[in-house]
Amino acid sequence: MLYIFGGLPGSGKSTLCRALAQEWRATYLRVDVIEQAMRGAGVWVDGPAGYLVCYAVASQNLCLGLDVIADTVNPIYETREAWRNVAISLAVPFVEIEVVCSDKSEHRLRITSRGADIPGLVLPTWEEVEDRRYDAWDRDHIVLDTAHRTVEESMRTLRGELSAL
Repeated sequence: MLYIFGGLPGSGKSTLCRALAQEWRATYLRVDVIEQAMRGAGVWVDGPAGYLVCYAVASQNLCLGLDVIADTVNPIYETREAWRNVAISLAVPFVEIEVVCSDKSEHRLRITSRGADIPGLVLPTWEEVEDRRYDAWDRDHIVLDTAHRTVEESMRTLRGELSAL
């Protein structure tokens, strides 16, 4: 199964993806880790490079019969379609999950108070998050609002949504 996560920085998606991957012992792919490793290797990172690496690594793990949790902002139609195509090309089921923080004040506080958990990663500012292109999702998907919720509360909701599939 391919779990395709998306959501703006600071929405809580990486926290939930990590928790789910750990709980289910699934392959965890975070585009930020891949892109930062590419930068560290002196590779120019802009555009879809990190996503393309993620798609390839996801494909290999899905071919091995492993569940894959894809942790990316996934902001535009094209990236979401590419993730869907990874699963469809392998005849693997997938689910799309959008993580949001509907409380603007809480979201801003998360962005302005967090530290990077990847060495060398420069986190986006609140202004960059607000100005980021983020297309509306075009298909049915799970929407998980993390505003005013603990990680465990959000995980409980996520487990319920996934078990209903």
